[in-house]
Amino acid sequence: MRPATAAAVAVTTLIGVGAAAVAVGRYAGHAALNASPGRPLPSDPGLTVHATTAGQITLTRCLASLRPGTYGIEGSGVHAVVGPVLNDVPHTADTVVRRLERVSHGRLGTGTKVRITPQLYVGDPRTALGLDHADVDVLGELGALPAWFVPGIRDTWMITVHGLGTTREHPMNIMGFLHDQRLPVLDLAYRGDLGAPRPPGGLGHLGDSEWRDLDAAIRYAVRYGAQRVILHGWSTGAAMAVHAAANSALRHHICGLVLDSPVLDWEATVRALATARRIPGALLPLAVRSVQGSTGVHGDRLREAADPEAVSVPTLIFHGPDDALAPWQPSRELARLRPELITLHTVRGAPHASMWNANPTAYEETLRRFLTPLI
Repeated sequence: MRPATAAAVAVTTLIGVGAAAVAVGRYAGHAALNASPGRPLPSDPGLTVHATTAGQITLTRCLASLRPGTYGIEGSGVHAVVGPVLNDVPHTADTVVRRLERVSHGRLGTGTKVRITPQLYVGDPRTALGLDHADVDVLGELGALPAWFVPGIRDTWMITVHGLGTTREHPMNIMGFLHDQRLPVLDLAYRGDLGAPRPPGGLGHLGDSEWRDLDAAIRYAVRYGAQRVILHGWSTGAAMAVHAAANSALRHHICGLVLDSPVLDWEATVRALATARRIPGALLPLAVRSVQGSTGVHGDRLREAADPEAVSVPTLIFHGPDDALAPWQPSRELARLRPELITLHTVRGAPHASMWNANPTAYEETLRRFLTPLI
């Protein structure tokens, strides 16, 4: 082969390899961020229902089905709530028996495929909890954002915002508790959620742009009587709260933050999501670069917002070492560097955004103590 021809072939090959790498990186990045609200996270294993009896359900035995606490299980057309593992009930070596609290809708039959979810309730605050509420629209930069407003007599409002793989039904886990504290609650759906505007490009930004919808919710709350607001976010919702506390023009109204399983290292979360979707390890750097290129997400903005010196209001973090999607270490470091302002409540044995599920009583008591001086 002549030198010129060989060079041309080599260049063509490199271009082809480069184009393929870009395409694969784009696929990996989109796979990582394709966690639509309500769609199970890739880290949630599928389970099979093996049997049900009065107050009991038998499931495939795995680490997920053995988790302590109270969880929802959902599948095609079915949602139910399961309680603790019943160790004294006979079962086979490959199954586990849990208490069956209730079937919200559908039917659990032998062979039904389900996944565990932190969401215990379906519907709205009235149908699920018996709480009066109003369906309201919050005007965001992309359009109207649906939200539930549960009234309370205080002039401090709690604004709740869900995260990866869940919907605004997730904060209903604690809505009854917040109502008992007489707090008005604004539970927000943001871009990408059902009924909300589609995000540019169709991909989530891990809170990097979504926080502006939370900013709109703060504006709504202040317009309708809130003197102060407390932001309670899960997962990317917690990242949104961090961004809002640092960047909102109304941040002087924010008097506290509650961060559950906060995404404080977006690159680590992208890698974890891509890995859970079986993207090969060699492609993970390409996935990270693709996400940054296609969404504009930039780690510096999150690092600046979550800088310990930038935190200016009392902050309670619920997090634990078993979170496979949002590393626990940044939460530990925040609490270590600002112990006078930031409290870390460590929860072991709980997956991402499920800190309440592992021990609802302990969670709510810790939250009550945190809220008391703020409200």
